[in-house]
Amino acid sequence: MDITTQNHTAPPALPPDGAERKRAARGATRPGDRIFLGLSRGSGILVLVIMAAIAAFLTYRASLAISKDEANFLTSFEWNPSGIPPEFGIAVLAFGTIVSSVIAMAIAVPISVGIALFITHYAPRRLGGAIAYVIDLLAAVPSIVYGLWGALFLVPHMDGLFGWLDDYLGWTGIFEWGGGAPRSLLTVGVLLAIMILPIITNVSREVFRQVPRMHEEAALALGATRWEVIRMSVLPFGRSGVISASMLGLGRALGETMAVAMVLSPTFDISASLLDPGGGTFAQNIASKFNEATVMGRDALIASGLVLFVITLLVNGAARLIIARRKEYSGANA
Repeated sequence: MDITTQNHTAPPALPPDGAERKRAARGATRPGDRIFLGLSRGSGILVLVIMAAIAAFLTYRASLAISKDEANFLTSFEWNPSGIPPEFGIAVLAFGTIVSSVIAMAIAVPISVGIALFITHYAPRRLGGAIAYVIDLLAAVPSIVYGLWGALFLVPHMDGLFGWLDDYLGWTGIFEWGGGAPRSLLTVGVLLAIMILPIITNVSREVFRQVPRMHEEAALALGATRWEVIRMSVLPFGRSGVISASMLGLGRALGETMAVAMVLSPTFDISASLLDPGGGTFAQNIASKFNEATVMGRDALIASGLVLFVITLLVNGAARLIIARRKEYSGANA
């Protein structure tokens, strides 16, 4: 009796079609994955809805105030929304906000990058850890504490710096000092630089730690010095991260309220000298005048807040464009 053995070979599995591949890529093949996908998507949509709601509220209230404003809202130096007729503008506030933030960034960014490089590439492990711990503590200090320190310690000790700048650079007009209390935009810029320094330092430090070790070792093997390794490998790799860190610091500098209000003596006027009292910031003006403002005054303050909101969006958008143009250096931050 012949027994014939037949080998039954299973047909090859067909590759999944496009829809199945998309569902698998989205993680939508299991109930838990679908739930997580829905929650994540809903969270992203919720953020957009909140931003749109804030923008709509600010725009509506600002339109009520601007429609009754008898002065030019963008160029007027007056701020009297409760007057008859109401007259107010944001020229002084925009000037003070931008100038103080630029001063803070010019001071804080180079120092922060230097500290981050020292911690990650120069300091011994224990010393670097101690410095990083102190920087973390500075980031946790409340704004009101910085404001008290600025009003009680920083302002009285700025006389010497103001006098030196007036003696040697007063001829420029930018550093001309009339001898009053050093409660000016320069003092505010120094205080803001101290406040944003921990943020920029911490983010830059983490970015520099992500530099591939092989890049540094390859540069050293080719005979590069420590500074050349940093210049050719570390800084290009961390450039986008430093930009992101700087934008985080700038965001805090633009919106800082109590610390600026406790240090600055605004006169609602624009002065060519950074050492004379004058100017003001959006956040400081809102904090100092909101409680005593009338309904029209509050709408005017909301209108100035809308301008600050737009400036913040423009700054963040510009930062994203800069980072997108340098994707080759994005590294772990892509």
